Amino acid sequence: MQKTISPIDGSLYVELELATPAVIDEALDRARTAQRAWRDTSVQDRAAILSKFCDVFESQRDEIATELTWQMGRPIRYSPNEVNGTLERARHMIAIAPQALADIDAGPKENFTRFVRREPLGVVFTIAAWNYPYLIAVNSVVPALMAGNAVILKHSAQTPLCAERFASCLTEAGLPDGVFQVLHLTHADTEKIIHDRRIDFVAFTGSVAGGHAVQRAASERFIGVGLELGGCDPVYVRHDADLAHAIENVVDGAYFNSGQSCCGLQRIYAHERIYDEFVDGFADLTRKYVLGNPLDQNTTLGPVVRTAAADAIRQQIEASIRAGAQPAIEESAFAVSKPGTPYLAPQLLLDVDHSMTVMREEIFGPVAGLMKVSSDEQAIALMNDTTFGLTAAIWTRDRDAALAIGDRIDTGTWFMNRCDYLDPALAWVGVKNSGRGCTLSVVGYEHLTRPKSFHLRTRT
Repeated sequence: MQKTISPIDGSLYVELELATPAVIDEALDRARTAQRAWRDTSVQDRAAILSKFCDVFESQRDEIATELTWQMGRPIRYSPNEVNGTLERARHMIAIAPQALADIDAGPKENFTRFVRREPLGVVFTIAAWNYPYLIAVNSVVPALMAGNAVILKHSAQTPLCAERFASCLTEAGLPDGVFQVLHLTHADTEKIIHDRRIDFVAFTGSVAGGHAVQRAASERFIGVGLELGGCDPVYVRHDADLAHAIENVVDGAYFNSGQSCCGLQRIYAHERIYDEFVDGFADLTRKYVLGNPLDQNTTLGPVVRTAAADAIRQQIEASIRAGAQPAIEESAFAVSKPGTPYLAPQLLLDVDHSMTVMREEIFGPVAGLMKVSSDEQAIALMNDTTFGLTAAIWTRDRDAALAIGDRIDTGTWFMNRCDYLDPALAWVGVKNSGRGCTLSVVGYEHLTRPKSFHLRTRT
């Protein structure tokens, strides 16, 4: 049995049967059979079914939000926003599918017809993480289905009901049987499925270690693997920034979802001209957060996913403090923050450097480190001094400077005056240890299809 313990109160929230070898084998066979018919379904008909899925999903917003909060602890005041984001991404990928999947005309050539057609891969195996359970899954599920693939979704043991919601909403929308299936799996069975010849692509979101495990499992097969992994994302608050706007958004970027975001902000570089004012404003706003039961509408900071995660985050904070970092936030200001629980106060660490854990490792909690810089050049060097590269951001009033600096940052997405957001019209991609491959946008469809060239001599 697979058990999901709620971080809210430590209770058993859901218990589900793990798939047996016979169930797995049947699901893979069903997916292969269903995909052959689904690939022959027109893009317009696929779009009609998936648009209906969006309507069904939207109608269940309240139930989805409550389930999500119980499973992973996000405050209920924010949980409905994940429904909004899921719909935004799904509807965008549905809308651009005719363009993204259209034949590519190679141009005129006398006596020849030449074009490239994008064919579905077959069966896509999506392995999704718990921290944004719907947003992560939708990135591959909807475009994979729109491209004519079948999908098998293995969701985190922390958020299994999110997978079940996808399945029930797609069924209600009229998706043919077998085109989308959910399997609750052990790590060992997950690896076996990646090895299986009936799987044609793996879309994984999770840790760097998990990404290596997926890549090793797929290494003996010639299939594509999409890896959306970790981050230790930087932000540069330039001397000409709108400071009030920067403080509000950087604090949110660091602490939203209790910092449990691969693209959340963890490394902050503030120009020396505005450093003191920025520190004061950041700390003042952080102290206004309300840490508590996420079912309370007044709560703005919920627990992290489990007590073991909170304990590990505390150790990472303490390691940086032992190395010389100075905590700017008093834990006593957050009464429910206690060792041995998943409730953890937000923290800002000052006097940090790149030898410290907070500036080197993905902490995945409500923690950020802040350094003073004297120039754009210093900020660029520090932002690039990392093994990760998912997103990076700058706060400035100078668009040209933002573009020039962004060109020199090793990252998948570069933001100006915002952060921690996926625009579905743009490619979502990481560099270095943040992964490889791409989801969303027209480019995302290239990873869920294969090109097939047609070279027709029309006259001999």
